[in-house]
Amino acid sequence: MSESSFTRLCDKVEKALGEKPKRDALYTAMKRGRDNRRKAVDLLPGGENFRKEVRQTKLRCLAKQDELVDQFADKVRQRGASVYLAKDGKAAIDYILKIARQRDAKIVAKSKSLTSEEIEVNEPLEAAGMEVIETDLGELIIQQVHEKPFHLVFPAVHKTVADVAEIFRKATGEDIPDDADAIMKAVRRFVRPYFLNADIGMTGANIGIAELGVIVIETNEGNARLVSSIPDVHICIMGREKIVETVEDALQMMLAHPISAVGQHLTTYETLMGGRSPLGQGEGNSSRESHIIILDNGRSRMREDPLMQDALNCIRCAACMNICPTYGVVGGHAFGYIYPGPIGIPWTASVHGLEKAGEFAHLCVSCGLCKEICPAEIDIPMMISAVKDRYSRLEKHPLVNRALMAAETMAKFGSATAPISNWFMKNQFFRSQMEKYVGIDRRRQLPVFRRKTLAKRFDTRGATLVSNPVHHVAFFADIYANYNAPDLGMAAVERLESRGCKVLMPPQQGCGYPYIGYGDLQQARKVAEENVRNLAYYTQQGYDIVSTEPTAVYCLKVSYPKLLNDRRDVVDVAQKTYEYFEYLEKLENERPKDSRLHLEGNHFGFHIACHQRALGVGAHAIAYLKKRGAEMEVVESGTCCGMAGTFGLKEGMLGYELSQAVGEPLFQAFKDSGMQAIVTESSVCKIQLQEGTGLNVYHPLELL
Repeated sequence: MSESSFTRLCDKVEKALGEKPKRDALYTAMKRGRDNRRKAVDLLPGGENFRKEVRQTKLRCLAKQDELVDQFADKVRQRGASVYLAKDGKAAIDYILKIARQRDAKIVAKSKSLTSEEIEVNEPLEAAGMEVIETDLGELIIQQVHEKPFHLVFPAVHKTVADVAEIFRKATGEDIPDDADAIMKAVRRFVRPYFLNADIGMTGANIGIAELGVIVIETNEGNARLVSSIPDVHICIMGREKIVETVEDALQMMLAHPISAVGQHLTTYETLMGGRSPLGQGEGNSSRESHIIILDNGRSRMREDPLMQDALNCIRCAACMNICPTYGVVGGHAFGYIYPGPIGIPWTASVHGLEKAGEFAHLCVSCGLCKEICPAEIDIPMMISAVKDRYSRLEKHPLVNRALMAAETMAKFGSATAPISNWFMKNQFFRSQMEKYVGIDRRRQLPVFRRKTLAKRFDTRGATLVSNPVHHVAFFADIYANYNAPDLGMAAVERLESRGCKVLMPPQQGCGYPYIGYGDLQQARKVAEENVRNLAYYTQQGYDIVSTEPTAVYCLKVSYPKLLNDRRDVVDVAQKTYEYFEYLEKLENERPKDSRLHLEGNHFGFHIACHQRALGVGAHAIAYLKKRGAEMEVVESGTCCGMAGTFGLKEGMLGYELSQAVGEPLFQAFKDSGMQAIVTESSVCKIQLQEGTGLNVYHPLELL
C-alpha cells in the first residue's frame, strides 16, 4: 500500500472513530440485522443447513452458467422482450443510451440496482440530458447528497432522521420536521410524479430463471413494481451470475436473500416478470418494450480464476457486512469502493481493479466471521487474502505486517534471548522505538518469552511414561504454547496422559495464519506443506492431532485444505485434528471418569474466539468446566473482540485504535455481566479482553 493510499485509509478510519454517535448507530443496526437473522434461522426446519442447500444450488448453476445464460436469453426473446449480452459497463451504457435516444427519453426512474451502481450508469445518462431519479428511499437519499452506497441493503444506514429531513427540505423546498412519518409523506409527494411521467423504468434483478425466461425482483417498498410497469420502456440490468436453472432454485434464493439480510422469511414484494404486456399504452400509442441486459464486466474472468470464482456465488444479502467487526465501526465509505464490506474486496478487485480493492482490503482483519454467516458459504476470507497477496506485488506489505508475518522467527529469538528480551519488551524507551520503527503499539502488553520452550521440555523429559495407551496424540503447540506459555502446553499434555494417551510433539512450525491474514499465500503454502508433511507421518500411524489454540485448529482443518487443494494427506490431517477440549470430551465419553466439583461456586463469562465459530463454538470447554462445577455463560457482542490475531498489536488507526473501537461493546458487555472472570481458549483474545475489561482472563486449563 503506497504512503498516500495508506494515509487516506487511516484518515477515513480516524474520521469514522471520531463520530461516536454515528458509530454507535451503525453498530446497533448491524447487530439488529444479526439478531433478526438468528431468530429467523432458528425457525427454519434444519436451521443453518439452508446454507448448504444454497451453496449446492449456486455451484451447480455456476458450473453450467454459459448454458443457462443462453437458455434464459432464448426464453426471454420468446416472451417478446429483448436481450443484450454486455461484455462490460461501457457496452451496457451504450446500449441504454441508444434506447433512450430512440425513445427521446427525458426521465429515467430507477429502483435499487447494485449492478447499475457497479457500472455507474447515472452519470452518462445525465450527461446525455436525461433526469435520473432513484426511487428506493435509501438510494434516493444518497443520490441527493452525491454519495456512494454505505451498505448493500441499507445504502443510507449512516444517515440520521435529522440528516434525512434536512436532505429533503433542500430537495423539495418543504418545511419537513425531523420526524420519520413526515419525511415519508414528503418523499411520496416528491417521487410520485417521477413514477407517473418516467419514459424509462430501470431495475436490476435478484434472480433470473433460465427455464422460464423470467426475472425476480425483491423489494420492501414496492417501488420496483411501479418503475417496471408504468413507463413504456423497462430496462433491467443483471449480472450473469444471477441466473439459476429452475423455479425451485429461485424459490430457494427468495428465502435466502431476506433471511440473511434482515431476518425476514420473505421480502414484502416478490415480483416475477416475463415479457411485456401490450396493455396500458400511452397517449401516443407508443410500443411497450422490455430490455434485459445481461452483464459480464469481468464475471467470466472471475469464473476462470480458482481463487476468485467463489465470489460469483454471492447473492448480495450483505450478511457479511452485518457481522464484519471493522465494517461495523467504519462503515462502507471507508470499507468499500462501490461494493462495500468483505465481499466488496474480491468484487472490487475483479470488476473495478486491484488498485481500488487494495485501498481498503487491509480493513479486513481475517477473523473469518463473514464465511460463517454467508448463506452460500463463500470463503470470503481466503479471497481477501488473495487480493492482499496480489496487491502486494503492486505495493509492498507495510513493514509492521511483514514483521507480524514473521512472528515465529521473533518468538524463537525472544525465547533464545530470554530473560533479556522480556526486559526490553517492558522498557518504555525500547517500546517507543519499536512503535516508531516497526509499528507495534507501545500500549499493548506483550506475552513474555520462556527460554525453555515446550519443544525443549519434550526433548528433556524423554518418552511418555504411559503404558498400554488408549490413544496416540500428536500435540500441535503453535507459537503461544511453545514459546510463551510452555507450562500451559505441558499441563495440556499431562492431562491427556492422565487419561491414557501417549503424547508426542512432532517437528512443526507455527500454524502460519498471519501469512494468510496479511496476504502472503506463497509463504502460507510453504508452512502448510511442512506442517502437513510432518503431521501426516503420524496420522498414518494412527495418531490424532490436538491443539489448545483455536486458530491453529482452524488452520489445520479449514485453511490448509483450501491452500493445498484438498489433497488426500491434507484432508487426512484435517479429519484427525481436534480442539483440545473436544478431545477430552471424546476421552470421557469412551472412559467415564469421576469429576471433582472443585470449580463449584465460580461464575465465568466465556468468550468464543472468531476462528472457533467454525469449529465447536467453545461448547466442549464450556461443558467440561460445567462438569467440574463452574457456572458458565457465553457473553458476546456477536462479532470479534477486536484483537483479530495480531491486528490489535499494531499501532495507529489500522491497529490498536480500531481494535479498541471494535472491542468496546464486548468490553462493556463483560463489565455489565457481573462475571468474576473471563474464560477463553484464544491466547490473543486473552490479551485484548484483559486490557479492555480489567478482569482476569483465563485459559480453561488454568482453572483445572
